[in-house]
Amino acid sequence: MSTFDDPFDPSRRLSHAGCSCGQHKSQAEHDSALASDEGRLSRVVESAAMRALFPNDLTRRNFLRAVGSSAATAAIASVLPLGMAADALASTGPLEKTNLKIGFIPITCATPIIMAHPMGFYAKQNLNVEVVKTAGWAVIRDKTLNEEYDAAHMLSPMPLAITIGAGSNPIPYTMPAVENVNGQAITLAMKHKDKRDPKQWKGFRLAIPFDYSMHNYLLRYYLAEAGLDPDTDVQIRAVPPPDMVANLRADNIDGFLAPDPVNQRAVYDGVGFIHILSKEIWDRHPCCAFAASQKFVTEMPNTYAALLRAIIESTAYASKAENRKEIAEAIAPTNYLNQPVTVVEQVLTGTFADGLGNVRQVPDRIDFDPFPWESFAVWILTQMKRWGQIKGEVDYTSLARQVFLATDAARLMKEAGLEAPETTEKSFSVMGKPFDPADPEGYLASFPIKRVS
Repeated sequence: MSTFDDPFDPSRRLSHAGCSCGQHKSQAEHDSALASDEGRLSRVVESAAMRALFPNDLTRRNFLRAVGSSAATAAIASVLPLGMAADALASTGPLEKTNLKIGFIPITCATPIIMAHPMGFYAKQNLNVEVVKTAGWAVIRDKTLNEEYDAAHMLSPMPLAITIGAGSNPIPYTMPAVENVNGQAITLAMKHKDKRDPKQWKGFRLAIPFDYSMHNYLLRYYLAEAGLDPDTDVQIRAVPPPDMVANLRADNIDGFLAPDPVNQRAVYDGVGFIHILSKEIWDRHPCCAFAASQKFVTEMPNTYAALLRAIIESTAYASKAENRKEIAEAIAPTNYLNQPVTVVEQVLTGTFADGLGNVRQVPDRIDFDPFPWESFAVWILTQMKRWGQIKGEVDYTSLARQVFLATDAARLMKEAGLEAPETTEKSFSVMGKPFDPADPEGYLASFPIKRVS
């Protein structure tokens, strides 16, 4: 099955004279417009109109097969003012809503979202934002889907999972900004300090924060590379980050792959040691993200733009090493991370005790880079399929483009003084294995340990 069917994806259109929307001289000109911010808005409007006219998925797909996506777009444009709707979304008028709620989990991955409150980044955009500390990722997801939260701090795989209906009903979601890169670690109980080879971990009980998380995929990847089957040789269980250290202390688990400051708090409390930083598995991997429903993006475009601008500017500030101590003091208090400042500071500055008597200096132990590379999304989808979270055919490129809003991020990064990439994809390596986003199925097939044939 196709997990997401976007009939207006430019790669699926037939070449013909004119264009599918009737507003450009050629299809090439139309596709060029789609690559711009305005093009993204047009695509959202077209897709929303199609879904409104044909709410039943099967009926909509049958119609598209019968007439073709280009003819469908032209037909809709003839009866609905799509251009006017897109123009309205692109306008920079007054904010539709100024009082907002954003849910977050108390971890350093949420630094830009959290610090934007005490440090005035939301206020600068004339927004009155309440950042709400939340118990766990399932709660974050449910409160956002129920519209109790206007936007949320999410794990970067979550908007993809929500969009395709993995673990919840399918609702179109967007991820216009990555909150942090790196920022995780595998921490083990002190009793295992002599078991540094993961081949010795058979039978371990290991915790992750959520099934749809980079933590889950990176832990599974790391174990599988050592020859362990993550589903049969160890136990992997979801534990909310604030509860992980207590579970380690109580000997309920042997270790975890967790976001910080959980790892550093285990060291601070003397109950665990840092085995390996996640950046040593995949350097500059995405971790958490700022996410909002497609409904919020399209119904409140001015508010969305202001909110994203605040997040991007906050991220830009957090990306500078000289600001990290100031930020640690701002986000350590009870209503935010509820951690000793020294714990947060060790994470953000990258000068930290590892629990084995060493003081390490890793300046980019956590870093802040908002660009949502579409190739990140493609990699995440390969791992979802690898471990049986999604089945059948996957339209990797379409999903990545739909959810990871790279164009929005690039524009606002430039406004915030950050260098924005000129492309939306890049290649990278995970544990020395290159990943080519153009061949996700080949990459998936190369793994001997997986849940798919």
